[in-house]
Amino acid sequence: MRLKTNTTDVLIIGAGASGLMCAATAGYRGRKVWVLDHAPKAAAKIRISGGGKCNFTNQVVTPNEFICQNPHFVKSALARYQPQDFIDLVDRHGLEYEERELGKLFCCHRAGDLIHILKTECDWAGVTLQLKTSVKSIAKLTPKTPDEAAFRIETNECFIECQSLVIATGALSFPKLKASNFGYQVAEQFGLRQVPVRPGLVPLTLKGKWRDFCQKLSGIALDVKISTYNEQTEKSFEEALLFTHQGISGPGVLQISNYWQPGQAIEINLLPNVDVLAELMQLKQSNASLIRWLQQFWTKKFTQAWLEMYPIATKLADLPNEEIERFAQQITHWILYPSDTAGYDKAEVTLGGVDTDEVSSKNFEVKNVPGLYFIGEVLDVTGHLGGYNFQWAWSSGFAAGQTV
Repeated sequence: MRLKTNTTDVLIIGAGASGLMCAATAGYRGRKVWVLDHAPKAAAKIRISGGGKCNFTNQVVTPNEFICQNPHFVKSALARYQPQDFIDLVDRHGLEYEERELGKLFCCHRAGDLIHILKTECDWAGVTLQLKTSVKSIAKLTPKTPDEAAFRIETNECFIECQSLVIATGALSFPKLKASNFGYQVAEQFGLRQVPVRPGLVPLTLKGKWRDFCQKLSGIALDVKISTYNEQTEKSFEEALLFTHQGISGPGVLQISNYWQPGQAIEINLLPNVDVLAELMQLKQSNASLIRWLQQFWTKKFTQAWLEMYPIATKLADLPNEEIERFAQQITHWILYPSDTAGYDKAEVTLGGVDTDEVSSKNFEVKNVPGLYFIGEVLDVTGHLGGYNFQWAWSSGFAAGQTV
């Protein structure tokens, strides 16, 4: 059977956060826009993120919250479409949302409300959304005028010719949601450099006695300061750590996972807002109970597990200062060597991707392939935890949508 050939001004591959934002923006400019996705539902990652409530942006977003080989690349898009612009959009639709710690904004009810807003915007902008459609091949054409098609895409249902082609396919995290390496394959087809990829915002796993330690404490959370070091930088975050059956997770661990490399240590201060040594010395002077003091900050279960791992005579008055100093050091500089990350199945994002030097920071068009655009997570841009990756989706999608 001969496949029909359709034409459109803009074809966007990927119906996620950046793709839908780009589609609506371009559609409102009067462009004829078509969005394809191989998944059965649009924006699946939005639906499950933030525990089903989607941390869709942050009150304060600066370039400092992003990891990219070119730290200046993110500045233009973030300046042109800011958190308040997206907040204004969801306000117009009456979305109920709440602010949580560190400026994070979440849907009050369910992330599906946000997906409904994005799809409604696309409907109003005249966008065609086609799901369960796989792309078989992409061919570059040689248009003689700007009105002629620059690309010919073969799908499992038809051919589509378009002037502008936008790759908004996301990356490798959450393979159960149909995540794939398609965007990287397109980049390779057109000869674009890529930064090696790895899981980001991901739990860390441990082996041996520390895995057993964490397993025993699974479900317990502590507010900590967690750090990692390499030759160039020290990176620290003061957020919660959660013990799991495989190792450690929680916001602080997810943040540090973006900077940790295999073989490196992480250092954890279990009482970051306490002068531990001074208070232990005070306990020694007053002959007070160490266990009672620890249980001001920790659960009984964690206190017990810690004292089993780092035994100390509970009557501090009988101990030399050196032993108390060593115990304080163990609490404030707990060193762990993770064995690995929990992989793409548990990763919220993918680090690395299409080298940002290959695309314009103003409109995300590939410098050497006119009409081809890459937006969102497929690029080598990764935000910290806290709504920054969704803000990158909105900002990059909007910037490209103004040009395609």
